[in-house]
Amino acid sequence: MNKLSRALMIALGVAGSAGEGRAQSVADFYRGKTVTVLIGVSAGGEYDLLARLVSRFIGKHIPGNPTVVPQNMTGAGGITEANYLYNVAPKDGTFIGMVQNALPTMQAVGVPGPQFDSSKFNWIGSIAPTVETLALWHTSGVTTIEQAREKEVIIGAVGRGGITYTFPLMLNQFAGTKFKIVVGYPGGNDVNLAMERGEAAGRNNTWSSWKITKKDWLAQKKISILAYEGPKPADLNGVPSLQELATNDADRQVIRLVAAGTRFGRPLAAAPGVPADRVAALREAFMATMKDPEFLKEAATNDIDVDPVDGETMRKVAEELIAAPKAIKDRARPLVE
Repeated sequence: MNKLSRALMIALGVAGSAGEGRAQSVADFYRGKTVTVLIGVSAGGEYDLLARLVSRFIGKHIPGNPTVVPQNMTGAGGITEANYLYNVAPKDGTFIGMVQNALPTMQAVGVPGPQFDSSKFNWIGSIAPTVETLALWHTSGVTTIEQAREKEVIIGAVGRGGITYTFPLMLNQFAGTKFKIVVGYPGGNDVNLAMERGEAAGRNNTWSSWKITKKDWLAQKKISILAYEGPKPADLNGVPSLQELATNDADRQVIRLVAAGTRFGRPLAAAPGVPADRVAALREAFMATMKDPEFLKEAATNDIDVDPVDGETMRKVAEELIAAPKAIKDRARPLVE
């Protein structure tokens, strides 16, 4: 072997070693570390359940197999957690969060509170898109949109700006219903109790949450679903979407902007500034988790639909919200603030 050949082999060997080092860098970083999954709502609801489910399985798919610990951080309808994740949490890939899906719209239309740019989050993935619904209790006397246009009934909601308030408000504005929206309930479970007591006639909730948390109500026909928004569910035949109920394209654009959270589902994100290779590893780990047989078995046991949304798709949705025409944003803002 001449000197030139020997030098070339040495150079190739060094390059190969450097490549192997780069390939191992994410694993080396995460090995022995803890990844915290922030949850912007209290324990017990759908966000909390899904975040904890992902947390139980994703660690084995992240290079280096870090320990993954879910942690609730409540406040301001999830804004506290999102602001912390974006501005305060370490930007090294050890903190990710399940962000309230209405927040990107709120930020895009200029509602005070969000201190982040949703298009700059490193979106990781979501188990599935969501489908928002409006359900009424069986004793309300209202089972169709037509009846809801004639009779005023009380809808319980957590607070202004959140989807539990915004969804029935959009039905009033764009479909002509006469819902009287009463805010101030601490959470969805409190509205459920109010419905059972006859204090409230109905509420907004996702279709997946109804199937997970109140399958007995569905089986016993305790509630009627009047309308939905989001991807059309195969098991909601005959129920109109909010966009179908709207009478013109301008209104549909507003609905699409306000209800953009359905396309995010229950999204996981990391802050901007996290190294690109770690973001890529987290995204790959999330999608691998969505195919994990043990994860899928537990999801099926809990009646959780798995139809994953990848991080790049969510990034494009966030950019679409930011780029929406000002006239549409101006109409959407009063609905979400």
